[in-house]
Amino acid sequence: VSFILMQHFGISSNIMSLSGIAIAIGVLVDAGIVMTENVIRHCEKAEEEKNNSKFKIQNSNEQDGGKPLNNEPSVRLTAQETWDVVLAASKQVGRPIFFAMMIIILAFIPVFALTGQEGKLFHPLAFTKTFAMIGSTLLAVTVVPALCAALVRGPFHSEDRNWIMRATLAVYNPVLDWALRRRKTVMSLAALLLASALIVAFGLPRFWLHSLEQHGWPNLARAAKGFGREFMPPLNEGSLLFMPVLLPSTSLTEVKRVMAWQDQIIRATPEVASVAGKLGRAETATDPAPVEMIETTIMLKPEFIPTNRVFLGFIKIPTTVRNPEWRVDMTPRLLVAEFTQKLTQVPGYVPGFLQPIENRILMLSTGIRAQVGVKILGDNLDELQRWAFEVEKVVREVPGAVGVAPSRVQGKPYLEIEVDRVAMARFGLRAADVLEVVEAGLGGRKVSTTIEGRERFPIQVRLERHERDDLERLGEVLVATPSGKMVPLGQVARIRRALGPSEIVSENGRLRVFVQANVQERDLGGFVKEIRERLDREIVPRLPKGMTIEYSGEYENMLRASRTLTFILPATILIIFLLLYLVYHSAKEAAHVILAVPFALTGGIFLQAWLGYNFSVAVWVGYIALFGTAIQTGVVMVVYLEEMVAKKRAERAAASQPFTREDLIQAIKDGARLRLRPKVMTVATIVASLLPIMWSERTGAEVMKPLATPVIGGMVSSLLHILIVTPVIFAILRERELK
Repeated sequence: VSFILMQHFGISSNIMSLSGIAIAIGVLVDAGIVMTENVIRHCEKAEEEKNNSKFKIQNSNEQDGGKPLNNEPSVRLTAQETWDVVLAASKQVGRPIFFAMMIIILAFIPVFALTGQEGKLFHPLAFTKTFAMIGSTLLAVTVVPALCAALVRGPFHSEDRNWIMRATLAVYNPVLDWALRRRKTVMSLAALLLASALIVAFGLPRFWLHSLEQHGWPNLARAAKGFGREFMPPLNEGSLLFMPVLLPSTSLTEVKRVMAWQDQIIRATPEVASVAGKLGRAETATDPAPVEMIETTIMLKPEFIPTNRVFLGFIKIPTTVRNPEWRVDMTPRLLVAEFTQKLTQVPGYVPGFLQPIENRILMLSTGIRAQVGVKILGDNLDELQRWAFEVEKVVREVPGAVGVAPSRVQGKPYLEIEVDRVAMARFGLRAADVLEVVEAGLGGRKVSTTIEGRERFPIQVRLERHERDDLERLGEVLVATPSGKMVPLGQVARIRRALGPSEIVSENGRLRVFVQANVQERDLGGFVKEIRERLDREIVPRLPKGMTIEYSGEYENMLRASRTLTFILPATILIIFLLLYLVYHSAKEAAHVILAVPFALTGGIFLQAWLGYNFSVAVWVGYIALFGTAIQTGVVMVVYLEEMVAKKRAERAAASQPFTREDLIQAIKDGARLRLRPKVMTVATIVASLLPIMWSERTGAEVMKPLATPVIGGMVSSLLHILIVTPVIFAILRERELK
């Protein structure tokens, strides 16, 4: 279904679109697991009742003197009886399954609300996961019951006859009994676990952290520091783009020499496959790169090589091994650090490394060729340049800053030729006459075109280089007057060398310079926050009137995604809460079910802390995927508990006995035990479907691992919450109703 809809909506098969199916695999079978398990349980119960009725008939025959029936086999359900049981079981869970799967789909609305680069990246994932969930929902309530009716056959066995379930129940029963007896303790432990997870995720106030360090708890202070923030985990493209910028006055000859030297240094590294440098720009207005800007593309040898692992002598299992050409313990990050150390020998030469695609996206979206850009806006170019150097000094002192470089807009050598209008008037010359000679001599003038076959070449006339570079020789260039006399250029114009701007960039009608920097060994959000604090303290109070500071680069993308999720995520949870309220007609019941969300977060947060991932768009998409699954499991658990409570009430009503607190607790225990098998199967399936992503070292794993981490950790904590905390909360709410 997913692939059919992908073709219909024009979504291609790529890393992100297929990742949507990958993270949905476990959830896809969840609805089928719940439906099939409920059918088998009802068939087991119906077959047991049928055998019990046969046993009663046997006893009556023996009492009447009839022939014993002990040697006859157990009675199995007929096809019609199986069909009736399957129909009843499917009706029981069909509606909550459909509703719960719709909640999972609805929970992905925040991903569809993402815009910009993050939207283009994750929209295919959201679409394919939604397509897969739609197909799974439709199949779970249509095809799965039909297959159960056709394929499910007896004899059926109770859970007690399965050794795995016996072992699981042997652990679960005493734990559930203890939890229902110690409700306050369970709720306190759950709240403490949630509070600990929130502290690990978002951290304590800074003065509390300083206090912990001063009292000799540095490890605790480090754990309570909170996760860092970044836009996206860096995708390993298998190549690097080295973009140093030399001083504006650097000659073309020197730039070529430096480029050849750096290519030689880089090529000597064993992990490098090839190096190609480029200076200047192509013949296009979309690439305004000056001559002193070098772009060197470094192609790395693959760090991991795909191969096959042979199993049983003939079964080939695809896997990856580390490339022996890479040095031991060498990583792309250490490789960049090694290059930076080797290439810092040129004066005014600031090494800066990004990846080619990453760099182009940053240049196109923000105009800054780095992760962070501090923009200084004003009206005076000289003052802007001076303050750019001041900002550079501050940014260099921030831990984690690498490749810090201000835009050097001043210091470009110019040859200025200013016409002397008084002198021109004496010879009857106009400014256009003088400047035409300057244009032809310095810039060159096209005078004709030569044709050679189908090729055309322009013929240009200009002075020789040695004459253009010599001011005295340039002043001797003759200019024709209207009277026919020839006058040296130096007599009708002032020729001098001067320093000026290498580029003039404006933004929103104001001149702009910037200081760029990349981040290493820390998170992007914390890095920019520290830069803001230092600049607000050291630079902003001293800025001249009319000059302002703004922040750009990849940080812009992170802020945009954060703003979108900040508004859309709570709104989506509120909508889900309202839907739950419409179903249960009780705010308490809706809150009870939606409590699965924060408690499911705890496992994801602890696993994220263990693996060392920062908060990013990929991580939040993983949490969003977890939200829907956690709510779905809560909805199904409440269905099982309600079923057993209603059954126990009916039994007590039939016996004309009151429904007591002990009956309620027993019904909750029975319902929770019924949910144990499908819940364990669901969690095991989801975790098993995502573990290959955590083991992968192929392209795209850098984005997929942070995405899968919250789901894996959250499903484990959701298992504990649904099987232990949910029955406790359910018991508390129902006991109040009894009173």
